Amino acid sequence: MKVSLLPLLLCAATGLAVAQNADVMPAQHGPENLNVQNEPPMLGIHWAHDFQPGARAQQDAKAAFARRGANMTYHGGKIMPTATTQAIFWGTSWGSYSGDKITGIDQWYEGFNGSNYAKTSDEYTGTNGQVTATTTHLGHIIDTSPSTGGGSTSTILNEVCKLVSPDASGNGYYAVYTDTPRGNANYCAWHSYGTCGGKPVQFAYFFKLDGDAGCDPQDTSGLHSQGLAAIANVSGHELSEARSDPATPGAWYDSSGAENGDKCAWTFGAPLVTFSNQTQWKIQGEWSNAAYTAGTGYPNSSGQKGCLSGK
Repeated sequence: MKVSLLPLLLCAATGLAVAQNADVMPAQHGPENLNVQNEPPMLGIHWAHDFQPGARAQQDAKAAFARRGANMTYHGGKIMPTATTQAIFWGTSWGSYSGDKITGIDQWYEGFNGSNYAKTSDEYTGTNGQVTATTTHLGHIIDTSPSTGGGSTSTILNEVCKLVSPDASGNGYYAVYTDTPRGNANYCAWHSYGTCGGKPVQFAYFFKLDGDAGCDPQDTSGLHSQGLAAIANVSGHELSEARSDPATPGAWYDSSGAENGDKCAWTFGAPLVTFSNQTQWKIQGEWSNAAYTAGTGYPNSSGQKGCLSGK
């Protein structure tokens, strides 16, 4: 979600807090931190599907959305024609971790390259070309220092800059997977941008989502642990948005600030999506202006048929 939507989100969060009396989110997690001065903005915030800012706010937003039209528009910025991806597993528990998340996330990014899912964003162009399905995965880095929550984008950027050698093209995307549970935060993940040593970088933050009903895609295939399935789903949301709307002044988003992942969040066009390495994932679709215009997409949560599953 673009920063231009922040006033609406702040009002919605305030209404939620009033309705729940003393049930107030910790400061490090609350949406009030989405507009911290001198910090990179949080973009593409993947809200938990149990976060409801209030019926009146939702009705007003839907009515305004219908008046404005569904498709995203171009705002003059760059896109990511290709992406060089690297995963960072940050937190004390990763040093002794023996589950499927580390190997699974590497497989996810390896299989994303050239997949039909990656192609769901290839219609978008910018001043530097067109999004393609080509990505290169550099594997992962493990940092066993204590991780933090996602309330400070500059903290996550500093973690990235500490560990990586940025891709010189500016198409580096660094996904930080922490062992910090979401707790009372109302989002699962986000992406942002900044610089490391003067080189542009795209980066993303992910909570530990094990046992987290609010961020669970409810994958019943048995192919992955619940925790891996959850971070894999939100990984698709954030990477797709970073590729089509990576940095200021912005590239593709709609009049409410929603990027392609936001517009199809928590909707699934297929039980499983097969990647180019034959791994399979339950993963949300991504918005396609072309599919919406042609009427060939599947409906998002507002009933607008512009989502592509990449199956």
